[in-house]
Amino acid sequence: MRHHFTLSKPLNSLRICALLLGASAVFFSGGRTAAAEKVYSLGVVPQQSATRLAQIWIPFLDRLERETGYKFKFATAKDIPTFEACLSDQAYDFAYMNPYHYTVVHETAGYEAFAHQADKKLKGILVTRSDSSVAALEDLDGYTLAFPSPAAFGASVVPRAELSAAGVSFEAAYVKSHDSVYRAVALGVFPAGGGVLRTFGNLPEDLKSQLRVFYRTEGYTPHAFAAAPAVPADVRETVAAAMTGLADDAVLGALGMSGFVPAGDAAWDDVRALNLTAGQTEIASAGEETCHSN
Repeated sequence: MRHHFTLSKPLNSLRICALLLGASAVFFSGGRTAAAEKVYSLGVVPQQSATRLAQIWIPFLDRLERETGYKFKFATAKDIPTFEACLSDQAYDFAYMNPYHYTVVHETAGYEAFAHQADKKLKGILVTRSDSSVAALEDLDGYTLAFPSPAAFGASVVPRAELSAAGVSFEAAYVKSHDSVYRAVALGVFPAGGGVLRTFGNLPEDLKSQLRVFYRTEGYTPHAFAAAPAVPADVRETVAAAMTGLADDAVLGALGMSGFVPAGDAAWDDVRALNLTAGQTEIASAGEETCHSN
């Protein structure tokens, strides 16, 4: 991540020499010494390509740095199963994860939720080509459909559950990310695939114009922002206060969000009430995938 350091006072000659000699690297940002300061990682679920995620999340982290005085780095993983393994391994200080991921890693890895997107219920979508005749779930009977990963809550778990509840027989192909689903459907590799409105809305217009949303699922508490157990409570609370105090602006608009609200663990009890099993989600655990936290 590109970091911005604001010099709150001039550096004296002794400090300049120390910098030039490499004896110490002292930068001032809000009165804090960066060399002695923890850099906190924010792990973002890889619903889209790492390049696209960095484009929209790094400005948000730059804003958090200015608001809190802490330093942050953007992190993601090569795909959703690897991200799941990273969560299980507590590889991220802070993480933005889907609702089902949170209910699992709260129990297994101690992540503690502190916020979620404001004015939002997470709804899965099913998309097809804009020129397709598919109009209802029943039109997908007997086909293979694209999904990001087994445990992608809005884009996979809920749509698959609602397809099954409707009596639709289908095979699931897991293609690693939301963007991969959209591209595969646009290319005609699959007749339909799962996503969520936020990632669909963030698509480049030339790809989005080739697709059509024909189904929306029921709504659930959206993705969690959570902190690993090693993050001090005062740091977590400062970050939560800064996030929930952000007004609707260009940084939030790039994320496809209007703001954040405080949220504790109980906010995701609606997801727990689904009583999802390991067979329905196949969430990866530490050791199953190689974790790349940067």
